[in-house]
Amino acid sequence: MIDLRREDGPNSKFYFTHTLLPSYIDPNNTSQKKKPFSTFLGQPFTYSVDLVLPEEIYELVKTELEAGDEARLQYSRVYMKLGELLEGDFFSEYVKNGKIIMLSEGRPLVDNAFSLHEGTLRLELDRSTYERCGLQGEPIEDGGKKHQKARWVIKFDLRAPNMVHGKKGFSRLQWACKNVLNQSLTWLFYKSNPPSTKALPEGSEPISQHHPFVHSVTPTATILQNISVPMMTVTDLDRLYEQEQSLSLLEWLSLVELHSPRVRKADRIDSFLSRYEVPDFGKSLCTKNLVHVNWRGFIPAQFVKDLHLLVRKFGLKVARDEHDGEGGTKNQDEDRWFALTGRAFEGYGGCYTVMQFAGRDTVTWECE
Repeated sequence: MIDLRREDGPNSKFYFTHTLLPSYIDPNNTSQKKKPFSTFLGQPFTYSVDLVLPEEIYELVKTELEAGDEARLQYSRVYMKLGELLEGDFFSEYVKNGKIIMLSEGRPLVDNAFSLHEGTLRLELDRSTYERCGLQGEPIEDGGKKHQKARWVIKFDLRAPNMVHGKKGFSRLQWACKNVLNQSLTWLFYKSNPPSTKALPEGSEPISQHHPFVHSVTPTATILQNISVPMMTVTDLDRLYEQEQSLSLLEWLSLVELHSPRVRKADRIDSFLSRYEVPDFGKSLCTKNLVHVNWRGFIPAQFVKDLHLLVRKFGLKVARDEHDGEGGTKNQDEDRWFALTGRAFEGYGGCYTVMQFAGRDTVTWECE
């Protein structure tokens, strides 16, 4: 066998967590510290979301996915200077009071890159640009020389009371935007309550004056027939506490998302080319039709959290009198599940996978 692993960089780290969710979750008041919600909120800039679930569960949530916000997600691509974020109605309505996220062009750890999330402006600059800006920041590791700092990060809470015109700190930021960080950049822009496509040409939104290009994130659903599926139930989750078993289930989910023929029941590839086998966890495998739904674009954390709650509510609904008190159900249908995977823009996070079972049991993998 040929070892294709790269030895010139650090290995990825996986963190596995098994949690029990409350029987009832208020979608408007979810915990920000309990997984998987802390995982969703900890990755504000996501470019790809994958949902994998059995076909019979997809039929239960299909109508909700097609009629809800999951089918109407929109974001904009706009050309702006950094200083224009701090001016006029854009600053007062969007940055100070609105719920927006923005991400500029540029590769983290390589180029000058900017982001805005929950009113916090983050500037990542190379050494020469940082010194010309005259702002206070912190050095970050960039993989270069150990004792020579080449990149710096500056953060501003633009919703703070002192971040207004005329204040010293805000004036210094404005000066840097006018004299140093004055290049026009491509930005991705998302607003929680997006304006209609008619409102943008009419100029009724502050962003309209920058002539944004509106993009719709349309989900694509693919039916995967005759997939070999592990007979995983709630009572088997303690097997995943072992590293090998946990990673084998994560690997199987990843192959399903890739539509790999290796997970199909009829796969007969020569063992010389591939030795992969679907994990059985000591039980016989079953054959099911699975559905893979994918969203690609500029996706906020709130969208992923709402998607998880929606599928859990309509696809894995369990009556209160059916709970067994241990996280499962009395009618032994704990094998109902779905998996949700979110991948961040490079340099702004990693990848996570959340597998939700009927009842309260949830397992989470986080990759750095």
